[in-house]
Amino acid sequence: MSSPETSESAQSISFLGRIRRTPFWAQILLGLGLGVALGFVAREAEVSWLTTTLTQIGTIFVQLLKLAVPPLVFSAIVISVANLRTVNNAARLAARTLMWFAITSLIAVSIGLLIGVITNPGHGTGLTAHDGSKLTDVTASWTDFLTGLIPTNIVDSFVQVNVLQIVFLGIVFGAALLKVGEKKGEPFLKLTQSVLDLVQTALWWIIRLSPLGTLGLIGKSVAVYGWSLLSPLATFTADVYVGCAIVLFGVYSLLLRFVAKVNPLDFFKGAWPAIQLAFVSRSSVGTMPVTRRVTIDLGVPREYASFAVPFGATTKMDGCAAIYPSLAAIFVAQVYGIHLGIGDYLLIAFVSVIGSAATAGLTGAIVMLTLTLSTLGLPLEGVGLLIAIDPILDMMRTATNVAGQAVVPILVAAREGILDREKFSSAKAESLFDEEDAPAEEPSLVAV
Repeated sequence: MSSPETSESAQSISFLGRIRRTPFWAQILLGLGLGVALGFVAREAEVSWLTTTLTQIGTIFVQLLKLAVPPLVFSAIVISVANLRTVNNAARLAARTLMWFAITSLIAVSIGLLIGVITNPGHGTGLTAHDGSKLTDVTASWTDFLTGLIPTNIVDSFVQVNVLQIVFLGIVFGAALLKVGEKKGEPFLKLTQSVLDLVQTALWWIIRLSPLGTLGLIGKSVAVYGWSLLSPLATFTADVYVGCAIVLFGVYSLLLRFVAKVNPLDFFKGAWPAIQLAFVSRSSVGTMPVTRRVTIDLGVPREYASFAVPFGATTKMDGCAAIYPSLAAIFVAQVYGIHLGIGDYLLIAFVSVIGSAATAGLTGAIVMLTLTLSTLGLPLEGVGLLIAIDPILDMMRTATNVAGQAVVPILVAAREGILDREKFSSAKAESLFDEEDAPAEEPSLVAV
């Protein structure tokens, strides 16, 4: 006969097994719902310890993601640049990739501006400059952006998680590997590949915590800001989601159909694991290994995908750097009663297309927003108006970012005649967290 301890252990294992079998999207929805409920209780009942707990849970999750970012970005960029030696017409492919990055960003920002002009998200909100006093001390200008590209200390770049500088270092080291040749550079390249594999494995452990991270981030927003600030932002929130949905499901589908001449449904079936993970993790960089995997599964040559996807994960941001800042600029201008003319709209488009790298693939788009507002001369306090709902917005923004990072390599590969169309049409969305089905050369993806 089994002892009570054995029975309790079996029940615990059974419970954990049920959790593991629960779809990942269901875990996220549960975390979202619990976060809203606990945040509401913490605010209405003034339970300070619950607010502190929710804040700490969200903060720890974001810190864990940021912990993986420096080695992940550096190793991925180094390897992607070094692998260009195996790609035919590498310069041409890189130029075409940048061109389509710019084209899709311009389309996305145009849609954002159009939605903002039609819906007027900042009118009738009742918000004032005082509500923007919750602004953090994050600021950005074109001077800061340009001068901040080149690090003065390599260690500081990694310690401070300055992704732009890490990308710069990765490009330099990758180019140096190409220069010294395969014989001299092989030891460092193998070491870097090992680092990348190790970091990706650790990253999956962090991603398993996404339901808890969602609970903490959403719960903290509700507990700290409450519905009094969330409700006036309903139109703006809807605008961001609608704009991202139009780009994600409309624009990308049209480009795939008429430029790449492939079936968009096949793309979404194959790319859904990356889009899903982007939505819950809110990190393009964190999703990068999965984005690369699905892009290769969709028929893009491995060598080209290994360059285009890491590069896109740090510079291709249709959600965070195009749709969001364009709508946010209109919102802030309307709240503060500032008129925007045609020249201002053109400037927003220019900043969005050129300044995408400022978002750097991290959770949130505060730097890009402050860059846009400062360029237009709008009050930076306006950022404080939007902090309350940033976690909610960032989910859809990041999903759009990642979808674009997979679409562009497919467009370029199709136009260059190197896309495996048979592989594309047969791609299917494997379980995001199926350990047994994961490719041998990449870490497995295992759910909570």
